[in-house]
Amino acid sequence: MELLLIRHALPLRVEKEDGSPADPGLSETGIDQARRLARWMESEQLEAIYSSPLNRARMTAQFLAEVKGIEIHIEPGIAEFDNQSSVYVPMEELRAKDYEQWLKLVSGGFEERYNLKDFRKVAVTSIETIIAQNSGRRVAVVCHGGIINIWAAHVLRIDKFLFFAPEYTSINRFLASGKGQRSVASLNETAHLRENLTLI
Repeated sequence: MELLLIRHALPLRVEKEDGSPADPGLSETGIDQARRLARWMESEQLEAIYSSPLNRARMTAQFLAEVKGIEIHIEPGIAEFDNQSSVYVPMEELRAKDYEQWLKLVSGGFEERYNLKDFRKVAVTSIETIIAQNSGRRVAVVCHGGIINIWAAHVLRIDKFLFFAPEYTSINRFLASGKGQRSVASLNETAHLRENLTLI
């Protein structure tokens, strides 16, 4: 089967003073990205769409689901590792405004804050379950940068949690055989985000 892991579109920055989970929705730019993704994939065959339960992923998946006429299946095991945090700052915004803090996070800071070993087990198990449920099909899974990193590292046998930066609404393709073989077909496809691209 072919597994498409798609990162959600650009979300809003959210800081909750009451300590509740931030769980932001999409920004205006993110909505445009999600629309572009959906239109780009309109002619591509899909048999199923899965989504993280977080707002930014569900909103991104909704545009795709409407274009494809497919129901969204929510998979709790592919929520991002910081899903209980009361603050959400898009990584690109943090990198632009506080490069030192961004560098600290991507150079091991996340591993210090979160139990990424347990996160990896849950993420890999959840994706393997999706694969088992969809033999011979092409399936889109709208999720998060951490999930995409974890799965790509698992397939490539890289002993690092976060090794590349998936772009918003990037398409990351993997192949999964019934015999257990897993391979990477492509990473970070973003042709749909080109400024001069005309979408019909």
